[in-house]
Amino acid sequence: MRPRLAAAPLLLSVMLSLMLGLACTIAKERPARAFSEATGAEALERIFWKEIQAGNWIEIDRVIASNYVGTAPSGSLDRIATLDQYRQWKLTDFAIGDLKTELNGPTFIVTYTLTLNGTAAGQPLPSPQHMMTVWHQHKSGWMVIAHSASI
Repeated sequence: MRPRLAAAPLLLSVMLSLMLGLACTIAKERPARAFSEATGAEALERIFWKEIQAGNWIEIDRVIASNYVGTAPSGSLDRIATLDQYRQWKLTDFAIGDLKTELNGPTFIVTYTLTLNGTAAGQPLPSPQHMMTVWHQHKSGWMVIAHSASI
């Protein structure tokens, strides 16, 4: 009789583990909708471009560092010039491809291809573009400290 009682807790723990495992796989992943919900570099980039598309300039202003440095086909851009450039865009849609991320301490380096649909000053946005973004984690959250775009 005693061997059966000893097996019952083991069987119960195995069944409980299986049930918890199934519960975790049934729950759907919910993509991050705000910078504060992002858990990786891909989410940060997707949220960044969605905020530009929506024209949420307060959010974009908050994540671009004061010492931001950018390069574009037109040349070097500081923080203010970059924000001015984005504000001129009418971004209707975007797609991110060939994404690669590298984490180095509190810094993400993200490279990808960005396809943009929209206009700037009545002209179509150049697409596709090859992008590199450097995100750095601060006490207040993730911030873009450098960005490069090439056609």
